[in-house]
Amino acid sequence: MAYVVTENCIRCKYTDCVEVCPVDCFYAGENFLVIKPDECIDCGVCEPECPAEAIVPDSDDRATPWLEVNRKYAELWPNLTRKIDAMPDADEWKDKPGKEEMLSPEPHKD
Repeated sequence: MAYVVTENCIRCKYTDCVEVCPVDCFYAGENFLVIKPDECIDCGVCEPECPAEAIVPDSDDRATPWLEVNRKYAELWPNLTRKIDAMPDADEWKDKPGKEEMLSPEPHKD
């Protein structure tokens, strides 16, 4: 079992979760984070840290459409091991539904 980042993260990209992850299994896109399922140890410390409530266990129905997204982009995006600033307008976007089409396939750039 693993944890999965869902739609709520899009255009927010808070990284409180990254800071507490003991195995550094987060990968960063331009406006979204993913968890590499093969690296996640299912400890759950990331879930309560996410201000957008975007992280759920893969057994949660909300995770199903995001499992493959996490798997795919964890192979393409750079590993993120430290907290960085959230998106500038993250607080405005954190509770908005229907953001799936806004997911950028571009990797995070320092």
